[in-house]
Amino acid sequence: MRQQMMEQFTKLFNTENDIRTFFAPGRVNLIGEHTDYNGGHVFPCALTFGTYALVALRNDQKIQMYSMNFPDVGIISFSIDEGITFKKEHDWANYPKGVIKEFVDKDVNLGQGFDVLFYGNIPNGAGLSSSASIELATAVILQGIYETNFATVELVKMSQHAENEFIGVSCGIMDQFAIGMGKENNAILLNCQSLEYQYSPILLKDASLVIANTNKRRTLADSKYNERRSECERALEDLQKELSIQSLGDLTPEQFESNRHLIQNEIDQKRAKHAVYENARTIQAVEKLQEGDIASFGKLMCDSHTSLRDDYEVTGFELDTLVEAAMNQAGVIGSRMTGAGFGGCTVSIVENDKIEAFIEEVGKSYNEKTGLTAEFYVASVGDGAKELK
Repeated sequence: MRQQMMEQFTKLFNTENDIRTFFAPGRVNLIGEHTDYNGGHVFPCALTFGTYALVALRNDQKIQMYSMNFPDVGIISFSIDEGITFKKEHDWANYPKGVIKEFVDKDVNLGQGFDVLFYGNIPNGAGLSSSASIELATAVILQGIYETNFATVELVKMSQHAENEFIGVSCGIMDQFAIGMGKENNAILLNCQSLEYQYSPILLKDASLVIANTNKRRTLADSKYNERRSECERALEDLQKELSIQSLGDLTPEQFESNRHLIQNEIDQKRAKHAVYENARTIQAVEKLQEGDIASFGKLMCDSHTSLRDDYEVTGFELDTLVEAAMNQAGVIGSRMTGAGFGGCTVSIVENDKIEAFIEEVGKSYNEKTGLTAEFYVASVGDGAKELK
C-alpha cells in the first residue's frame, strides 16, 4: 500500500523534500463501555490496522491535506498564519486541524507548513475509532516534524481536547489513550479519572478476537452519545447531594444500590446503574483474564452487552442480532457490542478451530434477519501511534 500512497503523494504534491511515514492504529474495547466519561475503567487494545500518513515539510506557511479515503473532497489547504479554524467544507480534515490548533495553542512554532496524505484501512463509521486514529496520527506527525518532546500521554490529552472543543463531540479519553499508548499483544486497564493504567497481556490460549462490523452506518456526533452523557451527569448531581463522590466510577454496585433512590429520574437511574456495574465488571474481567479464566471473562462480556442493551439502551437491532447469532455458535466464549453503539461493531472471543464456521454461520444468520452483510476481522493487537522508519 505504501507504494500506491507514494505514487499518489508525488502526483499531488510534487515535493523534493524528505517524505516521512507515520501510523496510528484503530482500537477495540474488550469491556468497559460508556464508563470512560463516567470516571470508570476501560479495557481497550490497539489494532494492527489504522491510519497511515506520508508527510513532507514545505518551504512556505501552507498546509495541504489529502485523504485517499475521501478523494471527492480533494486537497484541503490553508495557511498557518491565517489561524486554524473549523470549516464545515473541510469535512474530515477538521480532525487533524483540531490537533494542529492544540500545538499552536501550546506555543509550538510551526515555522513551515507541510503536505500530508492520509490513508486509513479502518472501516469508516464502524466504531473502531477512525477519528481518534487520525487525531493521534496528526499528533505524532507534528511531534516528529517540529521536533517537540511532549509525553505520549500529553499527545493523547491534546487529541481528546481537539475532539471535545474543535469538533464538538464530548468523547471520553479511552479512544485516544488506547491509540496513543497501545502495546503489542496487550490491552490496557485504564482508570479514566486518574489516568492510572496497567498493561495486561491478551492470553486467549487457543482462541482469538473476532470483530464483526454490522455495516449499519452511525456517526458519533449526531448519535445519542451526548444525551447519554447528560443523563449520567444528572444522576451524578443527584447522588452528590448526599455522597462525596467525583464520578459514578467511585461507587461499587453495593453503594449504588443503597443510594439509587437519590436519583430523581428513572431513566437516569438506569444509565447510572450501567456505568457503576460496568466499571465493576471491567475490573473483575481483567482479573479473570490474568488468572487464565477465559470462560469467566467471556461471560462478563455477555453481561456487559445485556447491560448496554437494557440499562443504557445503545445497542439496537443490528448489534443485538449479531451478538445473539454469535452466542448460538459453538466455540464462542463471549460476545458484546464495542464502541459507542447504535451500529458499529461487536467483538467476540472465538476458539481458533471454529473461526471459519463462526464467520460463515453468523454472517448468514445476520444477513437473513437484517438484510445487511456483516464484515469480519480476526484482530491482531498492535502498538500505539508512531513514526514508521
